[in-house]
Amino acid sequence: MSTLPNLSPVPVRFRRFSPGRALRIALVGLPGSGKSTLFDAVSATSIKIGEMTGTHRAYRECAVQVGLDEAQLIDLPSIHALHLLEPEERVTLRYLMWGDERPPVAAHEPEAPPAPFSPPDVIIQVLDATALERGLELTLELGQLGRPVVLALNRMDEARHKGLHLNHKGLAKQLGVPVVPTVARMGQGLTELFAEALDALRGAACPLPQPASPHLCERLKPIAHLLSAQEVQEAFRVPVPFLLMQLAVGDDYFRAELGQHFPELVPQVRQLREQAETGLPRPLTEELHADRHHRAATLAESITRLGAPHDGAHWRWWLDELFLHPQFGLLGSLTVFGAVLFVVFEVSSWLDAITAARLIDWVSVWEPTTTVGVVGRAVVDGLIGLVGIVIPYMVPLVMLLVALEQAGIMQRIAFVVDRGFHHMGLHGSVAVPFLLGLGCNVPALSAAAGMTKGRQRLVASLLITFVPCSARSAIILALAGKYLGGTGVLALFLITVTVIAITGHLLTRRHPESGPGQVQAIPPYALPRLRELLATTWERTSDILTIVTPLLVGGSVLLALLGHYGADELINTALTPVTAWWLGLPVALGVPILFGVLRKELSLLMVYQALGTFEVGTVLDWVQIVTFLLFLTFYVPCISTFAVMLRTLGRREAFIAIGMSVGIALLVSGLLRWPLELLQIAVR
Repeated sequence: MSTLPNLSPVPVRFRRFSPGRALRIALVGLPGSGKSTLFDAVSATSIKIGEMTGTHRAYRECAVQVGLDEAQLIDLPSIHALHLLEPEERVTLRYLMWGDERPPVAAHEPEAPPAPFSPPDVIIQVLDATALERGLELTLELGQLGRPVVLALNRMDEARHKGLHLNHKGLAKQLGVPVVPTVARMGQGLTELFAEALDALRGAACPLPQPASPHLCERLKPIAHLLSAQEVQEAFRVPVPFLLMQLAVGDDYFRAELGQHFPELVPQVRQLREQAETGLPRPLTEELHADRHHRAATLAESITRLGAPHDGAHWRWWLDELFLHPQFGLLGSLTVFGAVLFVVFEVSSWLDAITAARLIDWVSVWEPTTTVGVVGRAVVDGLIGLVGIVIPYMVPLVMLLVALEQAGIMQRIAFVVDRGFHHMGLHGSVAVPFLLGLGCNVPALSAAAGMTKGRQRLVASLLITFVPCSARSAIILALAGKYLGGTGVLALFLITVTVIAITGHLLTRRHPESGPGQVQAIPPYALPRLRELLATTWERTSDILTIVTPLLVGGSVLLALLGHYGADELINTALTPVTAWWLGLPVALGVPILFGVLRKELSLLMVYQALGTFEVGTVLDWVQIVTFLLFLTFYVPCISTFAVMLRTLGRREAFIAIGMSVGIALLVSGLLRWPLELLQIAVR
């Protein structure tokens, strides 16, 4: 087979990176290939959107964390080909060739470079696996640009359902570029795709030359020789094979630039082109297009096997449809959320009844009157409170979530909810800490600290403190469930979700800097491994012994001493502006509100003691119950949570979190009190 001069191999042109220059990855593809879906799957919480110079065609750009590397990912406008382009499409080509750099042939152009950033170091082309031929025509052209190329063979699930079985390894071998099967809408294959992009760059991977048919190569040799001149190469700064094809098909832009800078070559190129066209069954432009279409079709046919459509009967397929489907995935996430709630409110209640509840009964007969006895009883109460947190609520919940992680389910949930968390300036990976927060905020904060950094860590930690832990949820269920009914309980949780979402949005505006996007790995399903399950559970709950235990015991002793020496009335009087004036609650609830921060799980008991009855509904009306529960929901979870925040966030941010918690608790409960009271009057 004859080849053109300088066609083999095409040198890869890219610069090594310094701390001041970011790696750039460009996404290209035909319309409908899934290019934008892939970008959305890995994008940061905020992205930069701009227009290509002189056009209304938008590009999107964001930083993406790829392993230990950080890259700038650019979602370019869709493009059908690299030749005979309209001016708006040609801007995309100019970026792929030169970026914000001006080659000598473009120095005279009045408009700015096509985009305000450097040319791509590697190109990821997204192909539609169900219409491979059209995408491969563009692939053959991209290989002539002299930059590393990686192919994302997207929509593979749809191809299998149509009975198209594609040999991506065979395609990679023929093209000399990595080919990665992906399903962008489900996040599948993306980790491998970006890893291959970095490997292609580091290895200076060069696409194998894909020359035209022998008869065309022979006819175009004279033009290729003419364009190989050093001055032409320095002026255009593109590989000879690419420049040759642009002039061979008669592209107006390259023909005009050649006439602008090398007018003496224009007659020669025209004459050689006419000679090459002589004897062809059709014009040279059409012949080159037909040849490229034929080569793309041959490639597609060589790696495609028609077979029975994939029926999707495999259990893994059904699970992925449940957890990763763009629409149904949320249903799968809600199913897991329901299972977590079941553990917290059903299984944990049973465990609590056979552990902490029995211990409380055993010590209930001990009613000391001396200071030493009061302190001793308080220490025992603190240890019982620890047992009541760890055994019924924390350990089962953490173990369940770790098992879901090892099974590969939590990673799928994180991918599905990623878009929703972006509105709060977070990534879906924080879904695990948020679910942990339903049991206890302490391990949730520790998990968030291990999974995030910088602004992400700050925002996630602040919002986790608003997630109703098992103690707060138990109080909500005990009071709202009894006096407000199921609708009241649901309304309180919906208000909580709404406040978390609004607060997250406001925090994002206060801390506008965005962290990089994340290429979330979608691991295969696997059975949890007992040893790793126990080790990870211990790692996430070990803070209980070092942080929570002394605080629980110390808080219990302080509370007992205050009651023993009759300081309750002084505290209630001091808190009257908050309880009676702003919240409209009995003055006696000052102590339960203040010292609920020490031991949240005893807040309900303190309420009973303060009101002098277990029938709260006889003392408080429904508006007061709602107001109290709203305040308790957003008020500082407990002193243990504050201690963990001191360690993970630092003193300044921890105190800001406490202030924000108190402020939001007062604001939400106080402001909602007034319309509820008006509603109560109207109902009467």
